Amino acid sequence: MPYTLDLFWTCPCCGKQYDKLSLAYALDAPDAWLAVPEDERCDRGILWTDSCVIDQQQYFIRGRIVIPIVGHTDPFIWGCWAAVSRESFERFGKLWDAPVREHEPPLQAELANDNPIYPATLGLPCNAVMKNARRRPSFEIQPAGHPLAIEQRNGITLDRVKEIVSVVEQHRR
Repeated sequence: MPYTLDLFWTCPCCGKQYDKLSLAYALDAPDAWLAVPEDERCDRGILWTDSCVIDQQQYFIRGRIVIPIVGHTDPFIWGCWAAVSRESFERFGKLWDAPVREHEPPLQAELANDNPIYPATLGLPCNAVMKNARRRPSFEIQPAGHPLAIEQRNGITLDRVKEIVSVVEQHRR
């Protein structure tokens, strides 16, 4: 799946012109990991590519919030983290290499990142829906009225994608 769309567009925030539109953004770690002082991280936990443990008390898995783009086959994807129970974390680990795991019941989770595009997302309840071997789960947002859940359910327009990209890129500067 491509993570960009060939499209000439102008950023509504800065007026800069682009020839590609990004369809995916990812956060590298749970917010709780970033809150641990760097000099304490190696003693307090570990951050892997797809999971994280802090103080043997907080467990996180990496996944994707998939948002359909109206009129397009490729979705917009937020790569983010979710907090899960120890039992769910262990189950996730045991099933990581299983060839077929998409029929597993979803894991109860809470988003572990605050996304500045939306009202508070940190702690937002979600289901981590397993995908087959070595693929990150999809996070399905539970509070039906939250703007992120509405966009996940109904999809977004290309204009909304441009708006999101503009805000994300502005935060990066």
